[in-house]
Amino acid sequence: MSLYDVLIINGYVVDPGSDMEGYYDIAISNGKIEKIAEHIGTTKAREVINVEGNCVIPGIVDLHTHMSGEIGGRYAHKMVAEVGITTTLDMAGPIESSIDMAARYGTGINVACVHMVRGNVTIKGEDPGQREINNFFEKTLKAGAIGCKILGGHYPLTSEASARIIQVANERQVYVALHAGTKSTGSNIDGFLEAVKLAEGKALHIAHINSYCRGQVRDALNEAEQALQVLVDNPNITSEAYISPFNGTSGKCVGGIPESNVTKNCLRAGGYECNEQGMEEAILRGWSHVNIPEGGRTVLKIGPEASAYWRDNATDVNVSFPINPFDARVRIATARRTDGSFVVDSISTDGGGIPRNVIVDMGLSLVRLKALTLREFAAKTSLNSARILGLKSKGHFGLGMDADITVVNLESQKAVMSFVCGKTIMYKGLVIGNGANFITTPTGEKAIKNAGLNPIVVNVAESDFYTRLKK
Repeated sequence: MSLYDVLIINGYVVDPGSDMEGYYDIAISNGKIEKIAEHIGTTKAREVINVEGNCVIPGIVDLHTHMSGEIGGRYAHKMVAEVGITTTLDMAGPIESSIDMAARYGTGINVACVHMVRGNVTIKGEDPGQREINNFFEKTLKAGAIGCKILGGHYPLTSEASARIIQVANERQVYVALHAGTKSTGSNIDGFLEAVKLAEGKALHIAHINSYCRGQVRDALNEAEQALQVLVDNPNITSEAYISPFNGTSGKCVGGIPESNVTKNCLRAGGYECNEQGMEEAILRGWSHVNIPEGGRTVLKIGPEASAYWRDNATDVNVSFPINPFDARVRIATARRTDGSFVVDSISTDGGGIPRNVIVDMGLSLVRLKALTLREFAAKTSLNSARILGLKSKGHFGLGMDADITVVNLESQKAVMSFVCGKTIMYKGLVIGNGANFITTPTGEKAIKNAGLNPIVVNVAESDFYTRLKK
């Protein structure tokens, strides 16, 4: 009898995809789940890992992070892996930089990327026509991305162009995401409502629902309730939301004015002028937190040191504001439809290289408060997101599925161990994985191989992102 490669014993297993909850052992061979039973003899495996006192869930899939050198930075892969995430969607790229970071600093996790649509930067003008949009997709998919993300809230296009991009993406059956906002609306509840109308029943991922419910137009909780009802009425929309109080945006100023509209909104919310002086005052007084590399990860800092770093880098750094209201983000994270399913598909972080990778610690706080069950937590942090990305072999512990596993401690509310295809990625916060698997389409497979990465090829048309339109 051949031995299992790895045997994980004495864990409390929670897997909504397989309708399993209880104390089970998990046997892994060739990177796949080979057997799950209440007891598997330890003499049957080459390596035995005792996780007694911990909970074992399918590997966490974060549907919104930033992993490129341009936004996430060199520590993004480490920061994601050390908190137990095994798969992530880089929600902006740019794709070439996302691949480069994975090749140079990979920690063994799975990464997908949607390439940014930014007027006059990655696409011509702010009102591109259909030919230009098709050319954009040809290049983007060939480079390895699974689709695109329109950075409307930060750098808006016209409403018509945004609608055309959604249309073309749906025709091509590739992924399309949107940070709500156009030349007509901003990154707020009105921008969200417009985004739903622009989709016109087509598949669209509207990013971080909580970020449009900050009380900029109406009371934040009222905005949240309105957004939730619109999502109920429009099941074509894929969504996620994060539960950190901090957002993330660009601190770059051009001609003395913040380049990003989101940054301007955050400054106004704190009572600061939307100019370079207002940004500096916000940093010095602790409203704007500067993202600074330190000790092998990115940290948030305020005050004179942070201001000096921002100035020394010609203002071209990321900043974060504690702008997300508690009531709205908790309501959005836990809201259910009448059939018991969740209105917002997934809990995300919008983290990666931005220091707010709090899926486990803040997500398990919701479990401790009885706002979510453990099964619901596993569904919102793994199963749902895996299905949205078309990762049929991830997100659950079915026999023959990839052995992507996250082990969490319910008392400390921390991930203590993680595996990708049976390989240990993280142990007690120490990241020991290397390399990367890059999720792509058949069109991008060659680019991923040429970068020295392992491609995971998905068919977005067969993912829940599109199949939900047929339900």
